[in-house]
Amino acid sequence: MILQAFAAGLLAATALLLGSIIAVLRPVKTRTVGLIMAFGSGALISSVAYELVEEAFSMSSGNLWVGVAFFLGAFTFYVGDILIERVGGAKRKSARGEQSGAALGIVLGSILDGIPESFVLGISLVGGGTLSLAYFSGVLLSNFPEGLSSTAGLLKAGYERKRTLAMWMLIVVISGVSAALGYALLGDVSPLGGAAMLTFAGGAILTMLADSMMPEAFKDTGKLAGLLTTFGFAVIWVLGVR
Repeated sequence: MILQAFAAGLLAATALLLGSIIAVLRPVKTRTVGLIMAFGSGALISSVAYELVEEAFSMSSGNLWVGVAFFLGAFTFYVGDILIERVGGAKRKSARGEQSGAALGIVLGSILDGIPESFVLGISLVGGGTLSLAYFSGVLLSNFPEGLSSTAGLLKAGYERKRTLAMWMLIVVISGVSAALGYALLGDVSPLGGAAMLTFAGGAILTMLADSMMPEAFKDTGKLAGLLTTFGFAVIWVLGVR
């Protein structure tokens, strides 16, 4: 099962590399990138709401510590994002060529964004569980515009194509390892502990969306971002209830 967890994390993160390859081969308009990013944001919000928080609530019978873990996840990402900003990763999702910081900051920032998502993919397979199509789709749909947007911005900022693609390949592998660790480390965890980990990751993911993806989507598309975000939310909700 640990190999399945690794494969799930790897496959979901491959959307990052796919988006990057498209941006390298064919320049994409900033507005188009923003629309796709808005859709991906809505998809991931829906995944957090219905596949993480709701599942955690049912596992824990509304235990207070599960709610505390949600805010701990949000605060942990917040602090990590501040540290990443200081080493040059603040504009890592921008498609406008605003990445003026060190490549290390951008790599670390992208890893910070992806670890909670991948970790949950591994957790979902603990105890012989099955991978949630809705959550997996939400991660996949949010990773694609992230790779597209970040790569477009990196190229505009003067980064080499080979170097950019190598960066995303590294992040894809790390995402697979994160999913495998999620499975390995939580194989014997209690239902309450598993629920707390789900909400911790959910808090981190939601904070990431509000801090970086959604502002970038709005910056590039204006009010139309709201409609696409809602549409992305609805698509994952439909997948989840079928």
